[in-house]
Amino acid sequence: MDNIKASLITIGDELLIGQVIDTNSAWMAQQLNAIGIAVDRRVAVGDNKGIIWNALGDELTWADVVLITGGLGPTADDITKPLLCEYFGGKLVIDQAVLQHVEAIFARLNRPMIDRNRKQAEVPDVCTVLHNERGTAPGMLFEKDGKLVISMPGVPHEMKGIMTDHVLPLLQNRFQLPCIVHRTLLTAGVGESFLADHIQAWEEALPAHIKLAYLPNYGMVRLRLTATGMEAHTVAAEVDAQFSALAALVAPFLVTTADESMAAVVLRLLQQQQATMSTAESCTGGYIAHLLTSLPGSSQGYWGSVVSYHNQVKENLLGVNPHDLEADGAVSETVVRQMVAGALSQLKTHYAVAVSGIMGPNGGSPLKPVGTVWVAVASATQVVTENFHFRFDRTRNIELTATFALNMLRKLILSQGGATP
Repeated sequence: MDNIKASLITIGDELLIGQVIDTNSAWMAQQLNAIGIAVDRRVAVGDNKGIIWNALGDELTWADVVLITGGLGPTADDITKPLLCEYFGGKLVIDQAVLQHVEAIFARLNRPMIDRNRKQAEVPDVCTVLHNERGTAPGMLFEKDGKLVISMPGVPHEMKGIMTDHVLPLLQNRFQLPCIVHRTLLTAGVGESFLADHIQAWEEALPAHIKLAYLPNYGMVRLRLTATGMEAHTVAAEVDAQFSALAALVAPFLVTTADESMAAVVLRLLQQQQATMSTAESCTGGYIAHLLTSLPGSSQGYWGSVVSYHNQVKENLLGVNPHDLEADGAVSETVVRQMVAGALSQLKTHYAVAVSGIMGPNGGSPLKPVGTVWVAVASATQVVTENFHFRFDRTRNIELTATFALNMLRKLILSQGGATP
């Protein structure tokens, strides 16, 4: 079994100033884990030759495989290719296959091709070219002292194509890789510390080669078991046995035994029940709808939303009584009950969710401080409401509201005949 050490280097000033979120590293790490390679380090660096040079040298002191993304475009700030050429002692040459591919792309788009575009076909003569079917910048494979350095474009769509077509098969053929097994469950309504106390005896009895990780986020805690070994069936069986015991221990708080979001759980329960849902959102401004519609197949269970941010919309589209709005305020149990009833009536669904709250940073009062939220979930026969008090910034308050609202709906669906987690 080869215990391969892997490092990821992402290049670009935009990553360091927060203008672009590095999703490449997360995706690459997931794919490497799936074939038995654990990522030990991730490094983000700016468009600076000295810093990139030093980062590569540092990672090669310990890593067997270094994957690099970014800096392969045709502009002056894209310095990765000439840097790697110098680092590995080569010279830039035109690769005819890459040139033909670039020319074909521009011809297909009916766009003129300039010298800057032709330079995309220049590659170090000491690398193995990895064809980029989805773009103009090829991937490049370098070898030094038995170690591999692979450079790919930073554009996620292009990087994923090169990883899938070339990098992952290459690594699987080059190394004898172990099997890495992960099993993840999701809990809600319980804190990380309480969970740790609750399962302490079981955790202390875990075999040394099975690791437990706590992953708290927005009112939920994921628990992940991980084990590594050469015999996939044996490792999976061991993890499954421990995972079943863990799921039984946390059953009162269990949302799902799959690594999936709360929105995915709700949609799955709706589909199993052949039911539909809608949302009436005030303070979340359509965020709950966004979470649901981000998932493929969501139209099977989710029908639509009324984003009733202004009180006039609550009255006109959801039928909220203006006298109740005046007397109790938009952030009240009275109003969310009418909002959820209006969503059921107007959108003709089996279930509905309604939320109204004060997300901040302004708008609070002594009676209703920032973070005050009312949530209602309903079916044709039942309405459930709950008042929450969140204490974070606007973004996190919105995300927490969505999570807690979907969890309330999940519980209502289960109580009316939905499938178990």
